[in-house]
Amino acid sequence: MQQIKHANAIRGSITVPGDKSISHRALLFAAIAEGKTIIHNLSSSADVMSTLHCIRQLNIDAIVKNSEIEIEGTGKFGFKASRHPLDCGNSGTTIRLLSGILAAQPFTTSTLVGDESLSKRPMKRVIEPLTKMGAHISSEPGGFPPLVIHGQPLTPISYQMPIASAQVKSCVLLAGLYATGTTTVIEPYPSRDHTERMLRDFGLNVTTINTSVSIEGPAKLFGSEVVVPGDISSAAFFIAAALMVPDSEVTIKNVCLNPTRTGLLDVLQRMGGNISIREYETKSSEPIGEIRVTTSQLSGVEISPDMIPKLIDEIPILAVLATQAQGKTILSGAQELRVKESDRLRSIVTNLAAMGIEIEELEDGFIIEGPQKLTGASVDSFGDHRIAMAFSIAGLISKGTTHIKDVDCVRISMPNFYETLAKILIS
Repeated sequence: MQQIKHANAIRGSITVPGDKSISHRALLFAAIAEGKTIIHNLSSSADVMSTLHCIRQLNIDAIVKNSEIEIEGTGKFGFKASRHPLDCGNSGTTIRLLSGILAAQPFTTSTLVGDESLSKRPMKRVIEPLTKMGAHISSEPGGFPPLVIHGQPLTPISYQMPIASAQVKSCVLLAGLYATGTTTVIEPYPSRDHTERMLRDFGLNVTTINTSVSIEGPAKLFGSEVVVPGDISSAAFFIAAALMVPDSEVTIKNVCLNPTRTGLLDVLQRMGGNISIREYETKSSEPIGEIRVTTSQLSGVEISPDMIPKLIDEIPILAVLATQAQGKTILSGAQELRVKESDRLRSIVTNLAAMGIEIEELEDGFIIEGPQKLTGASVDSFGDHRIAMAFSIAGLISKGTTHIKDVDCVRISMPNFYETLAKILIS
């Protein structure tokens, strides 16, 4: 259990760990590329370590040298069947992206398993398009893990996605590397585009037109050098703290500023947040810069469904911010949060209510009228890293002491979260 007390100020300059989404992709693309890939600043999160463990089980050499990791790729068909199930831990990215690769492997069977939380997350969203490509995948009733994949040749498809999802898009595109012809994915709204950017860096021609992404297969990837920028989803918690805690100023350096990931910054600036953004370089096709934040008076806003893919991971901390904004904040189109590590909408509502906040729960979002005063309480992370971190920040602006149950889950995305917070906390 973590104890959080009211803060007097948040001040300082920090960096955050390497971006989790980019790190997953760097490991998987390096594994199936031809030749050596060097990855700098790989995320140390438990989720990314699950991906690293899985590719090692599939006979990929990955050598850690200080802050770098070297991977000797074996090509698209270089994996060897694992004698044991591939444990994806808590990582939805690992199980979904790896499914697209394993569906076309020449060996008979791969089994993908996960922890209790991942075993409750829906996999029909990747099973359906992969099956249309000719894949043979079995699952638990309802499309839940474990997934048993029987590798076989795939054919290309044009797939209209019902929900914007970078994981599903990436899964289908990776499977498309093995199919002969054009594989196209069409989303209702743009989701994060790290896969498209990185595939180009690994030598692939990727065509993007509006919300449609296409590749021509069969295609090879070639080893590259990847610099992973700081994770903006982790930075979001410190941005929120600086906005809400009086007399605060925080600078976050070397953070990813990919426009498909900066939806929270767009919303916070609409709310009146004093946020300055300076982009100063591009590495591995990703814009990188620094974000400077000072305490601000916020106003409520309406957040429409088309914005959700750009801030899906930041919604728990956005809900906390909304409690301090003047007026009504309405968020809709976030039904995807119901099937994350927890039912995040229910987790948000439950914990805010415990801290004395009036909030209206919607099927796909919430309505919060602010500002409201938070009171320290005992709250539950529900085993969800983003809930644990969001309510740790809530504790900084609460009267009294907040106790958060089961904070070990923060290692899923940012193992050093509490250490980083302690460096800039003035209590």
